[in-house]
Amino acid sequence: MESKESPLRERADRILDAAEELLLRHGYRKVTVEDIATRAEVGKGTVYLHWRTKMELFEALLLRESIEVVEEFAEMLRQDPAQVQPHRFARASFLTTSRRPLLRAMFTTDLDLLDKLARHPPMRSHDLLAAERFFRVAEKYALLRTDVPNLRYTMQAVQGGFYIFDGTETTEAELDEEARADALAFAVRELFEPAQAPPPEVLAAAATEYISIFTELVPPYKKWIYD
Repeated sequence: MESKESPLRERADRILDAAEELLLRHGYRKVTVEDIATRAEVGKGTVYLHWRTKMELFEALLLRESIEVVEEFAEMLRQDPAQVQPHRFARASFLTTSRRPLLRAMFTTDLDLLDKLARHPPMRSHDLLAAERFFRVAEKYALLRTDVPNLRYTMQAVQGGFYIFDGTETTEAELDEEARADALAFAVRELFEPAQAPPPEVLAAAATEYISIFTELVPPYKKWIYD
């Protein structure tokens, strides 16, 4: 028997699909809730039954994308625990973002939206808690150096730069995504990791904890989107 909530969830996904399509086509500032409702073939009031504001709607859209990403990361670590090494994980994260149009757009053309979402209380609290746990796991298993000043800030600043700066203003030929991902991995490896990589059993233990964090993120994300 079909769940009573199923039609509501299907409608929510249809609205989010419309929002994603319009965001990619026009950018956040030019898209209205009325535009989204029209594209999803629902009334404007129906959109507000799911999310109270335009910002909440786009937060739900990003969270839905995030669910797919964290599930992909968890599976990656199950298949290859060595991917938990910061430089390898940074490379995989960069490529995943680059190959997802919604995430790529937010990091390149809709930075204002990304900033607003990052500061929005529900998303900020989830992400800050997850980030704190990831760093604690990395420190617990000695995946990171201990002599880098302001390590967390420095890592985030370095990695963030690779997402925002595409290299087209350098004297070198434009780099493709793989080359940029390799450059990011090199930077993270040289700047933030110890000279000797941890043994396989340590990487496996760290990967298990990362998988647990990813798995725990999904239920609250789904609750925020659909409840």
